[in-house]
Amino acid sequence: MIAMIFKLTGGIGLFLLGMVLLTDGLKTFAGDALRRALIRFTGTPAKAFLSGALVTALVQSSSATTVTVIGFVSAGLLTFPQAIGVVFGASLGTTGTGWIIAGLGLKISVGFYALPLVGIGAFLRLLTTGRSRSLGLALAGFGLIFVGIETLQDGMRGLTAAFDFTRLPSESLLGHLIAMVIGILLTVVMQSSSAAVATTLTALHTGVISFDQAASLVIGAAVGTTITGALAAIGGTVSAKRTALAHVSFNLATGIIAIALLPVFLGALHFAQERDWLEPGAMSLAAFHSLFVAVGVAIFLPLVHKYARLIERILPDRDPPLTRHLDQTLLQAPAVALEATRRALAETAADTLRLLRETLQHPDAIANDLRAEKPRRAMEEIEHFFHRIPPINEDQPLSRLRVNQMHAIDHLVRIQTHQRSPSGLPGLARHEPLQPALILTQEVLAVAEAGLRGAGAGDWVERVAQQAATLAELRRQNRPMILQETAGGMASPSEALALLDAMRWLDRLSYHAWRISHYVAGNGVEENGNQEPAEERDI
Repeated sequence: MIAMIFKLTGGIGLFLLGMVLLTDGLKTFAGDALRRALIRFTGTPAKAFLSGALVTALVQSSSATTVTVIGFVSAGLLTFPQAIGVVFGASLGTTGTGWIIAGLGLKISVGFYALPLVGIGAFLRLLTTGRSRSLGLALAGFGLIFVGIETLQDGMRGLTAAFDFTRLPSESLLGHLIAMVIGILLTVVMQSSSAAVATTLTALHTGVISFDQAASLVIGAAVGTTITGALAAIGGTVSAKRTALAHVSFNLATGIIAIALLPVFLGALHFAQERDWLEPGAMSLAAFHSLFVAVGVAIFLPLVHKYARLIERILPDRDPPLTRHLDQTLLQAPAVALEATRRALAETAADTLRLLRETLQHPDAIANDLRAEKPRRAMEEIEHFFHRIPPINEDQPLSRLRVNQMHAIDHLVRIQTHQRSPSGLPGLARHEPLQPALILTQEVLAVAEAGLRGAGAGDWVERVAQQAATLAELRRQNRPMILQETAGGMASPSEALALLDAMRWLDRLSYHAWRISHYVAGNGVEENGNQEPAEERDI
C-alpha cells in the first residue's frame, strides 16, 4: 500500500515537474518571439483562436497562455474580443497533451527511453549558455513527463487491486457530476489540467476506472483549469477580470454541454471504434476531450463579439481611464509592464495636450479648471508603477525603452507645470508676433494629441518636430525685434516682457509636446545616444 502511494505521488510529481520545466524552457528558448507572434497573429477572433491553440500546443500549458493573455489585455496589447479568441484556442490546444500521452506515453515504455533526454537536458542546462540552456531545460522536462507517466502506471496497477472504482455510479447524472467535481478538485490541487488528464488516462489504461468515469473526470479537468487564470486576475484591472470571467464561463458552459450531450458523444465514439477509425480506451478519451471542447468553440466563436459585450455588461469598466493599463500583476513581466506604462503615458499626455489646447482657445475659462488635476494624479500613479518595474540589465533592448520612457515622464511632468497660461495672454493674443505663434502651437498640440491617441498619420511625429522647430525659429526671430521696438519707444517694457514670456511659454509647450511624442510613439533614438538633443533651447 505504501509503495503504491509513493509511486502515485512520485509519478504525479515527476509529471508536474516535467510540465513546469518544459513550459519554462520553451518560453525562455523562444524568448520574445512567442509574445510577438501571439500579438501579431490576433487581428481577428478567428486568428486569435488559432494563435492561442498553437502557442498552447507549443508551451504545453493553457494556464500559461491564459495568464499571459490576461497580462496582454491589461497592458492594452490585445482587445477583449481578441483575448477571448486566444482563450478559446488555449482550451483546445491543451487537449494535445492527451493525444501525446495516449498515442505514445501509454503504449510503449517511453520512460526508459526518455531517461537519456533528462540527462542530455541536464548537461545542456549546466554546461551551456544562452538559449541552449533553455533548450536543455525543455528537453529534461519532456523526458521527466514520460518518466512520471511510467511511474504513475506502476502505481495505478496497485490501486486496481486495492480499490474497485468501477462499482461507483457512472451512468447516472449524479455519478457523472460526482466524477466531474472530482476532476475539478484534482486539477485545482495539481494546478494543472494536463496532470489531471494524464492521471485519468493512466487510470483508464490500467482499468482503475471506466470510460464513462474517465470522460466525466476529463470534463472536470477542463473546468478546473480556469482556476489559475481566475487567481491571476485577482487584484488586476477590469480587463484582466473580464478575460478570467470569459475563460471560466466558457469552460463551465463547455463542461455543461459535454455532460448534457455525453450520450451523443459516447455514441459517436462507439461508432468510430466499430469502424476502426479510433482505438478504444485512452485514444478515444483523448478524442472525446478534443471533441467536446471543439463543440464549445464552434458554438461560442461565431458569437464572440456578443459574448464580449455580455461580459463587459457584467463587469463594467470603473478603472480610471488614464491608468487602466497599470495592472500590478504585470510587474512580473518587464516587457509587458513597460508597454502598459507607454500606453498610460500616451493617454495621459493626450489628455494633457487637450487641456492645453483648450487653455489656448479660452485662457480665462480654463485657467483654474480642476480637470487638470486628473492627468497630474495619473502621472503620480504612472511614476509609482514605473518605479516598481524590476531592474533590466543594460545589455537588454528593454533597457533603452525604459530610459526613453524616463525621458517621456520628465517632459510630461514639465509640460504639466505649464498648464496655466501667462497672465495677460488674452490681451496679447492679437499682437502681430504672437498671433502666428498661437496658431502654430495649437497645430502642434492637435497633431501630437491625435497621434498619441492612435489617430495620427504615419509621419505625425516628424510633423510635430518640424512645427516645433518652426515655432522655435519664430521665437528667435521675434525676440530681437520686440526688444528693438521697445527700445525705440514703440512698446512699454512691461508689455514687451509679457509678450516675450508668452512666446517662451508657447515654445515650451511645443517643445515638450514634440519630445513626449518622440519618446512615447517614436523610436527614441538620439544621434548622441540616450541624451537630450543639443537644441534644448533653455526650456
